[in-house]
Amino acid sequence: MKNGATITHGTIITHGTTISIGELSRLTGVKVTTIRYYEHEGLLEAPERNEGNQRRYEDTHLQRLQFIRHARDLGLGMAAVRELVQLSVKPDHSCEEANKIATTHLSDVRNRIVRLRSLEKELERIAKSCRGGRIGDCSVIAALSDHGQCAGDHLP
Repeated sequence: MKNGATITHGTIITHGTTISIGELSRLTGVKVTTIRYYEHEGLLEAPERNEGNQRRYEDTHLQRLQFIRHARDLGLGMAAVRELVQLSVKPDHSCEEANKIATTHLSDVRNRIVRLRSLEKELERIAKSCRGGRIGDCSVIAALSDHGQCAGDHLP
């Protein structure tokens, strides 16, 4: 945080200012129910409540939620996000574990890309085999009905 303020989507949240859960949702693009879920899971600290019992979020909540949202947007699972959140509050620790999480996820993403390319080729082959006509003679329906007609193994 620079100069005691967080800037998000053109809005400045100054230190000591609080916002509602709806405003937090609007600023981060995270649904209210998801924010509550993250609180329940311990990823986001429960905020103080005002005299009307309304949750009031501070800039630290906004920063943490942006961190979680970015990690989730990159496809990290909840267990990895939880670990990274825990690591993020230990600035003097080695970043080895964070890097291990990132490189493991990168490997998983690359493996999924290989599988998706295989699926793409097979679906392209199946789609090109269609000559039109009646469903009873449809090569797409036939290929989906008989895995033996597939050119290769494309199971997940």
